[in-house]
Amino acid sequence: MIDAGSLLGGALTGRLAFRPGALPASAPLPPGRHGLSFAEGREAVLVVPEGLPLDAPLPLLVMFHGAGGEANRVLPHFVAHARARKFLLLAPQSMYPTWDIVVGGHGPDLERLDGALSTVAGHFRIDPARLAFAGFSDGGSYALSLGVTNGDVASHVIGLSAGFMNAFTPTGRPRVFLAHGRADSQLPIETSAHPHARRLLESGHDLTLQPFDGDHVIVPWVVARAVEFFMGRQEP
Repeated sequence: MIDAGSLLGGALTGRLAFRPGALPASAPLPPGRHGLSFAEGREAVLVVPEGLPLDAPLPLLVMFHGAGGEANRVLPHFVAHARARKFLLLAPQSMYPTWDIVVGGHGPDLERLDGALSTVAGHFRIDPARLAFAGFSDGGSYALSLGVTNGDVASHVIGLSAGFMNAFTPTGRPRVFLAHGRADSQLPIETSAHPHARRLLESGHDLTLQPFDGDHVIVPWVVARAVEFFMGRQEP
């Protein structure tokens, strides 16, 4: 019998080739915003805060934008937190108007994410215990699907107003944070977050479900809760 997860290195089922933990081969990138380019398509954006403790493994949060979006739409919600809590912030950008899994299955975006993660790990030692996949709307669906599929890579998954979860070969048990507006007019909470929560609880995941009063939006206090979920409570 052929193991579907072994085909194309697992790409058909959404499995990443990247694994955290390797020692970087190159010097750390300086503080600031860096574009990580590919042979085709939009670059990924890496934000390196000032004052990172380079003598220890670093947390990394990967943030996926929504449909029709771009890195610049989601980065402002997280940059201040990255600077305050000292974690690396990576914002990939989809090849097409939305992520490949939404268009027709895993493909160029999965491959480009593998490359972006490897590039970041080539400059910084990534903490395997604090590597989050996060996203909003279609990006939330992508983060949720990839994170649960690659729970041996992502330690935390943050889905903000996520619509679906395609994880046919779940691996590991990442902790999951789901936030959704009770009045979401695009992706009703009853047909998205609630069934996702039931499925995750049934499969033994550590789940935080955070409903809020609002529509299909990113809410600052919810982002703060998500960062606290990822990084732990900040010392006063």
